[in-house]
Amino acid sequence: MSRIQLPVAVLAGLMLSACGSNPPRDTSAGDQAGDSGSVIVQPVTIDGLQDGQDIDPNSIAGKAPVERVIYFDYDQAELRPEFLDIVAQHGRYLAQNPDGRVRLEGHTDERGTREYNIALGEARARTIARMLQLQGVSSAQTRLVSYGEELPVDDAHNSDAWAKNRRVNIIYEMATQN
Repeated sequence: MSRIQLPVAVLAGLMLSACGSNPPRDTSAGDQAGDSGSVIVQPVTIDGLQDGQDIDPNSIAGKAPVERVIYFDYDQAELRPEFLDIVAQHGRYLAQNPDGRVRLEGHTDERGTREYNIALGEARARTIARMLQLQGVSSAQTRLVSYGEELPVDDAHNSDAWAKNRRVNIIYEMATQN
């Protein structure tokens, strides 16, 4: 019983610590001229795991937990309770497999400015990274990327599509062999 209580208590504590105030949300369309902070988005080569190619069942990615998409509420980077166990499973798996590497891809829906959405996608990816680290995952095992609104899974302009687009994808990367 205590094996379950400790991770749940730690995860609950992290959720409570994330309950701070959010930055004011700019809902105007487009970029604002004169912004002093700039955000650079660099393309990432997507490995075979995301485009449906076969995964070697003996590889780290082939043995990892299957559920790899974590959804978020509107304008939030706080982990929803129904995803605590999924993230904990990935954390335990990565802690037991120190050669495993994941790319945490933060996404948002189309509402808000590009800059705001990039920052929100990054905050979502950081939330998952912190949760993994609480499970014993090294920060060297995680890589964070924010796409903001740039790569929606649903292009429709309605609440169902927006809910699908507010997510972090957990992408297992292959370790390079020397």
